[in-house]
Amino acid sequence: MKKPALDAAGAHSPAPQYPIDSVDKALRILLLLGDRPELRMTDVAEYLGVASSTAHRLLAMLQYRGFIRQDSRTKAYRPGTSLTAVAFAILQRFDVRETLRPFLEKLNSELAETVHLAILDGTTVRFIEALESPRAVRVASRLGQAMPANCTSTGKALLAEFSTDDLRRMYPGEQLETLTPNSIGTRSELELEIDGVRRRGYATSNEESEEGVASVAVAFPAGNLPVRLAINVSLPVGRLSRAEVRHIGERLKETIAEAAPLLH
Repeated sequence: MKKPALDAAGAHSPAPQYPIDSVDKALRILLLLGDRPELRMTDVAEYLGVASSTAHRLLAMLQYRGFIRQDSRTKAYRPGTSLTAVAFAILQRFDVRETLRPFLEKLNSELAETVHLAILDGTTVRFIEALESPRAVRVASRLGQAMPANCTSTGKALLAEFSTDDLRRMYPGEQLETLTPNSIGTRSELELEIDGVRRRGYATSNEESEEGVASVAVAFPAGNLPVRLAINVSLPVGRLSRAEVRHIGERLKETIAEAAPLLH
């Protein structure tokens, strides 16, 4: 019997002696999902070079096991709870927080402001580590909290890693969720903001997630990490001058450059 041909893209070892084509295709779908915020059945069929009916069956099985979920409105497929759980479990074993903690502590000590480490989960930012400012007037830790990515500097820094086409797939509608009157409320505004983030290399938030709170953030390059990560510095809005924004942004970029090699 003829063995199924395997696509070498994404391979990390020689092809197995007895490959299972359906398993390979399902895994390639997950790899593709790692590069894009969402997928459509036509994307999968074209990527795998299979009929739409075959793509549908593969997607249905991944959805059954919770590795993907389908948006009821757009019909696009996004990471499911099982895939997120696997990523989080790997992240915990890898203990990225322990690896990055010395860098967070250095920023916290040097800037005397609250520092957060966060991940992107779809269009939501989740804060997984925090060190509070030693000052009496400070931004409280957001450890364990989740917020819309478009309302935070951290989220905007992470979203800037995606192409404009990907952003439009992530946000199919023009209106976005907001938390304060300063939050970015439309996709058009978000795209303009993201262009600025890409030019500067860092993102800012001015009372967009909470009144009285400002922040600056920089994302880690996606690379081979199981999740997308970013670091932010949060402080009372009254302490964030333009000069301080630039200073914090540059320090964050330096920190990311120093820490990123340790995550690969």
